[in-house]
Amino acid sequence: MTRMPQIAMLPGGRRLHLQDGPIDLIVQAWGDAANVRAAHEAAARRFTGLLDELCEELPELRKAVHPLQCRLQGVVARRMHDAVAPYASEHFITPMAAVAGAVAEEILGAMTAAAQLDRAYVNNGGDIALHLARGEHFTVGLVDRPDRPGLMRTTVIDSNDPARGIATSGRHGRSFSLGIADAVTVLGPTAAQADAAATIIANAVDLPGHPAVLRCPASELQPDSDLGARLVTQDVGRLDGGDVASALDAGARKARRLLADGLIERAALRLHGETRIVGPAAIPRQRVRESVMQ
Repeated sequence: MTRMPQIAMLPGGRRLHLQDGPIDLIVQAWGDAANVRAAHEAAARRFTGLLDELCEELPELRKAVHPLQCRLQGVVARRMHDAVAPYASEHFITPMAAVAGAVAEEILGAMTAAAQLDRAYVNNGGDIALHLARGEHFTVGLVDRPDRPGLMRTTVIDSNDPARGIATSGRHGRSFSLGIADAVTVLGPTAAQADAAATIIANAVDLPGHPAVLRCPASELQPDSDLGARLVTQDVGRLDGGDVASALDAGARKARRLLADGLIERAALRLHGETRIVGPAAIPRQRVRESVMQ
């Protein structure tokens, strides 16, 4: 039987909250009242049963991706596979690395198919899918680390910018990380692609074998983790300036490769108060007026 998710407007009546199990979305749309209402209704319809669709294929979603083969059937599951497949020949990665972004994309797609909107976003725990009509823009706030409030800086995404997805990964996020980054935020062509790339770059911000880095098998922390016995970062102790620079440089090298391959648009890497920016244009500091909180 299909479970019924929690669906409600948040105080103020502008943002829609959709929650089902581990999926927790904040949705907002701009346009005339009829189109916004139609978009919200479409989001609610598509959200209902979406978690069940993913759970039906969960064993396969937790397996390492083959770059040329996909046994998944659902549209969201296949989007997850497609987002991580470019990394499968070099890295261990499962479709779960793109689940949050892929779900956000699916809900946004249902909204834009049902209504003409000026702008819209679907925020899935910090992984965000964006819609921008011509001439529109969003100001996006980037966090220092995802487990506590506070803006590092902001960036503007306008309708001419190819980025339509934002994702953050790192050792303080909802998922385990193989690296030591406090936060890696990626702007990508889609939310699912940004989600996968943020995972890969965050894993690359690392100091293999460093005594200040505490690691343990993922399965000891979460028995059903898709990472199995792979070592994930539990804590990072004191690092000197050279250590921080070395780890960030490693992540920046990976980010530049992904940029050259067209897999990302920009990235901001953060560790112990230091930042690396990778992309064709710097991510500027500016006052937040209306922002999609990342």
